[in-house]
Amino acid sequence: MTDVLVAVALAAALVVASLRWLRVGQREHYVPGRVLVIARTWFSRSALDTALLAVAALLVVAAVVVAPVAGRGLAAALLGLAGAVLAALLPRGLGVRGRTSRLAWTGRLRRLAAALAVCAVALGALLWWLAGVGAVAALVVGAPLLVDLALAVTDPVEKRLSRPFVARAQQRLARVRPTVVAVTGSYGKTSTKGYIAHVLAASRSVVASPASFNNRLGLSRAVNDHLVDGTEVFVAEMGTFGPGEIRELCALFPPDVAVITTIGEAHLERMGSREAIAAAKGEITERARVVVLPVDDPLLAALAERCRADGKRVVTVTTAGAAGTDVAVDAAARKARVGGVVLPLPDAVPHPVNLGVALGVALALDVDPAPLAPRLRGLPRAAHRAEVHAGPGVAVVDDTYNANPVGARAALAEAAALAAERDAPLVVVTPGIVELGPVQHERNADFARAVVEAGARLVVVGRTNRAALLAGAREAGGEPVVVDTREQAVPLATAAAGERGVVLYENDLPDHYP
Repeated sequence: MTDVLVAVALAAALVVASLRWLRVGQREHYVPGRVLVIARTWFSRSALDTALLAVAALLVVAAVVVAPVAGRGLAAALLGLAGAVLAALLPRGLGVRGRTSRLAWTGRLRRLAAALAVCAVALGALLWWLAGVGAVAALVVGAPLLVDLALAVTDPVEKRLSRPFVARAQQRLARVRPTVVAVTGSYGKTSTKGYIAHVLAASRSVVASPASFNNRLGLSRAVNDHLVDGTEVFVAEMGTFGPGEIRELCALFPPDVAVITTIGEAHLERMGSREAIAAAKGEITERARVVVLPVDDPLLAALAERCRADGKRVVTVTTAGAAGTDVAVDAAARKARVGGVVLPLPDAVPHPVNLGVALGVALALDVDPAPLAPRLRGLPRAAHRAEVHAGPGVAVVDDTYNANPVGARAALAEAAALAAERDAPLVVVTPGIVELGPVQHERNADFARAVVEAGARLVVVGRTNRAALLAGAREAGGEPVVVDTREQAVPLATAAAGERGVVLYENDLPDHYP
C-alpha cells in the first residue's frame, strides 16, 4: 500500500514537472532536443538551482542504493519521493502557467502529452521493477529529457498527420501558378520579404507569407489562406533550424527565384559555424532558375560562382561598392543603381542590403526599375524591428523581434541618433541575444559596451545574458540596472528617459528563458 501511495505522489510530481517542460517544448516549436537546451540554460544561470538539482539526483541515487538493502521499503521510497518533489520545483522562476505565454492545449500538445504519458508509464514500470518505486523519481529529475523523448516520438507522427493540409497547399500553388520568390537568411528575412512585396506591387499582384510563417506548416497555411486566383508572385519566407529543412520546403514549394539576405551568427548554437549556416541556407538555390545574392559576404560570393557554374542566372547585390554587380545600393549617397538605372533613395534606409536584394528580385523578374522610384519613398517597416514610436513624451524604438548582433547595433545607432536629435537621454532595455553558440558571451558584451559608449543607460532583463552584458558595460565604465522581467524594466526605463528621452527595447525573450 505504501508503494502505491508513493507512486501516486511521484506521478503528481511528474505531472507538475512535465507541464513546465511541455510549455517549453511548445514555445520552442516542438523541435526535439530544444527542451534540454533550455533546461541547461536555466540551470547554468543559477548555482543554487544547479546545487538543488544535484541534491535531488543524489536522493534518487540514494533511493536506488538503499532499495536492495532495505528490501525496497519505506526509506528508499521516501528518499526517491523527496528527490522528485525537489526536482518538480526546479528551476525557480520557470512557471508551469507562464507569465507571458501560457500552455495552449492544442491538438498537437494533447498528442504530445499522451506520448509523454506512455513513455513515463513504460519507463516508470521498468524502473520500479528494477530498483523499487523510489527509482521512478528519476523521471521527475530527468523530465526535460523525457519531454524531448516524447517530441522525438511524435515528430514523424505529426508530419504524417499534416500531409493532407500540406498537399492542399501544393495543389493550390500548382493551380494558381504564381512565380515563387523564396527568401531566407540568418536575419532580415521578414523585412526583405516586405520590401519585395512592396516593390513588386506596383506592377504585379503579390501575396507574401504573413508574419514569420516560414516553416512547412506556416507556408502551407499562407498558401491555403491567402493565395488567390490571379496572384502573380508569391513571396515565401523560409526558415531553418538545420540542414535539410530548406531543401524540404523547396521540394514542397519550388522557388523560381531564390534569395539569401545574409549569412550571420544567428543559429550558431544549432549549426556550429557560419559555413554550416551558409550550406543550410544555400539549399534554397538548388531548384531555382534565378538566384539573388548580396556578394559583399565572401560565403555568398562563392555561392554565386557555384550557381553560375550550375547554369543559373545570378543577380548580384552590393552595398559596399563591389564592382560588376547588378544592383548597388549606396545609402550614404542616397542612390541605388539597378541594372543601368539610378534611383534616388530616401534620407533613411533602415536596411540597405534588404532593399538591394528586393531591387535584385525586381530585376530578376524583368520589372522596369525606372517607375520604382516613388515606391522607395514609402518602404514598409516590419513590426517590432527598429519600429519607431515618436510623439509627445518618451519616444520608443521597438526592436523586440530582432535577434542578431548586426541588427542590434543598427537599432542602437538609430536610437542614439534620435536621442541626439531630441537632445534627450537614451535608455536601452535588453535581455541580450541568444542562439549565438560560442560567441554569445562576446557578442552580448560587445553590445553592452557599445550602449555605454553611446552614452546610454543600460537595463539588463533576466539572467540569460546577464553576466555578459554586465561585463561589457562595466568594462566601458557603465553600471547597468538589473531586473528580472521586462514588466519591471518598463517603468524604470520610462522614468530614466524623462519627458523627451528615447527608450530602445532590444530583443524580448519569451518567459521560458531565465
